[in-house]
Amino acid sequence: MILKKLLSSLLIGLCVLSLTPVVKAANLVNGKDYVVIDPAIPTDNTQLVEVDEVFSYACPHCAHFAPTIEAWAKKLPKNVIFKRVPVSFGRSQWAVTAKTYYSINSLHLVGQLHERIFKAIHEENINLFSEDELFDWIQKQGVDRQQFINAYRSFSVQAELQRGDQLAMSAGVDAVPTLIINGKYRTSPSMVGGYAQMIPVLNALVQMSLKNQHHF
Repeated sequence: MILKKLLSSLLIGLCVLSLTPVVKAANLVNGKDYVVIDPAIPTDNTQLVEVDEVFSYACPHCAHFAPTIEAWAKKLPKNVIFKRVPVSFGRSQWAVTAKTYYSINSLHLVGQLHERIFKAIHEENINLFSEDELFDWIQKQGVDRQQFINAYRSFSVQAELQRGDQLAMSAGVDAVPTLIINGKYRTSPSMVGGYAQMIPVLNALVQMSLKNQHHF
C-alpha cells in the first residue's frame, strides 16, 4: 500500500513536470520573444551571465511579477547572477523609490524590506513617494532612521540611480518590468504574454548566453 502511494505520488509529480512550459533557445523569435541589444552592454564579470531586472516599486506590474522573479532567482546556478535595477525614467517620484532600493541594498536590508515596500505602496496605500513618509515608514520597520537617510542622500546612491537609468536607456527599455540578459538581450512579460510565460523564455536566453559568454 505504501509503495503504491509512493508510485502514485511520483506519477503525479511527473505529470506536473510535464505541464511545465519549456522553451528551447532555437525556438525563440527575435522581435517577438526578445530583442537583441545592439551594441551589447558590457557586464561587470564576463565569466558570469548577468540578468538585470529593470523595475520600479511604483509599478503595479512589477509588484505582481515580483513573486515569480524572486522564486526564479533563488534557483540560479553559481555562474548566473541576478541584479535588480530600479529606474526613475526621469520621474521624481520614481527616483524616490529607486533610491530607496539602492539605500536598503547598501544597508543589506533587501531581504527584509523588498517585498514590504511593494506591499506598502500597492496594498496599504502608503505614500512612500514622499521622503518624509518614507523615512517614517522605514523607522517603523525597525531600521535606524538616520542611517537610512544618510544612505539615501549619499553620493553613491545618487550615482547608482544614474547608472541604472543609463543602463535602461542603453538597452532601449521603455517600460517595466523588463529583463536584460547579459547585456545582449531584452525581454519582458508584456512581450511574451504574461508572468508565467516569462520564465521559460528567460531560461532559454540564459542558456544562449551561457553558451556564448566566452565570445562576448
